[in-house]
Amino acid sequence: MSKTTEQYTKVISSCREIFSKKTKDYGTAWRILRASSLTDQLFIKAQRIRTLQETGESLVGEGVYEEFQAIVNYCIMALIQLEQKELSELELGEQRALTFYDHYTLEAFELMQRKNHDYGEAWRDMRVSSLTDLILMKILRIKQIEDNQGKTIMSEGIDANYFDMLNYAVFSLIHLSEN
Repeated sequence: MSKTTEQYTKVISSCREIFSKKTKDYGTAWRILRASSLTDQLFIKAQRIRTLQETGESLVGEGVYEEFQAIVNYCIMALIQLEQKELSELELGEQRALTFYDHYTLEAFELMQRKNHDYGEAWRDMRVSSLTDLILMKILRIKQIEDNQGKTIMSEGIDANYFDMLNYAVFSLIHLSEN
């Protein structure tokens, strides 16, 4: 498990660095987006990954690795939007945004540890393409829950799906860095 902890931490650190730099460049303009808009942005990223995996061709320069990093960061933004409803200001400032980032990545890491214990790190034997498909499935689930005004009868909520997608993206990044 220590190998996973080290790899997970390294991936999150690189995603956090991107988040920090983009926050310096753009501020927290993403705060204007509803969680459902972030879900749609996640769909675009995951669909692009799937297309790149199927065609092997990128015409805009960024590849699969960068798109998985974007999924990690969009999941964090969505969790902030979803769970920090009392925040009325759009501009959080870099340090406050990073404090939220660290809070949600720690929560995702702890979830990953619990699930890895129960599932025996099964993700290590999965293909990146399968993780992509799981992310797409989670996005479609979120969209359905959003269409149902956030209500579920028996299923996990929206936040659990964002956390799972974040972790699937981290697993994909670990796989890609190993190859």
